[in-house]
Amino acid sequence: MRRAILITRPADDAAIPAARIEALGYRPVMAPMLRIDRRMPDLPAHVQAILVTSGNALAALVPSGKPLFAVGDATASRAREAGFTQVHSAGRDAQALAELVAQTQHARAGPLLLASGARQGENLAADLRARGFRVIRRVCYAAIPVQRFPHQAAASLRSGEVHAVLFLSAETATAFVRLLPPELSHALESVAALAIGNAAAAVLERLPWLRICRAQNPTLDDVLALI
Repeated sequence: MRRAILITRPADDAAIPAARIEALGYRPVMAPMLRIDRRMPDLPAHVQAILVTSGNALAALVPSGKPLFAVGDATASRAREAGFTQVHSAGRDAQALAELVAQTQHARAGPLLLASGARQGENLAADLRARGFRVIRRVCYAAIPVQRFPHQAAASLRSGEVHAVLFLSAETATAFVRLLPPELSHALESVAALAIGNAAAAVLERLPWLRICRAQNPTLDDVLALI
């Protein structure tokens, strides 16, 4: 049987990493630690551009010809599929997104719409405001921790078939640590934790992993390169 890799992303976001893991010869196992609660806020009509920090915000937006700046390539791809025609990817993180917007847009040309999740986007908005932009932030979804450790993930850990666990946010790492049944902790001694950044890795240090690997850059490509 192929070794398994647990994907802790919300179910709606797991398709792309699952396909990539499958292509690498491993068996993806869905282990969502968060669920997405979508919201439909009132949106400003007149903005010069739209900023999106996650593909989960796209459902609240109406496709248009206005420039849309996405934090990464996966979100940019989802935006194009949703019908946006002028899509630009920062390819990395929120800091890169702020720099891309500052290089290509003008502070006096009108406000920016930042579509983000609850408790997300504040630093990006502050960065752009410090550069002279007016930023209108709207919360388009909330990522809510699940209440129980996923059964399929527990079964895979119990059987000893898990090679690694994929963590693409500190929130999923926090939920995993909180929900993991204590009797399964020993199963992690032969499992690698693949973390997208230092915040996720710091949370994961509470568990007895074989090793904790940090991505060189906060992208899916760099996390998968750790496998």
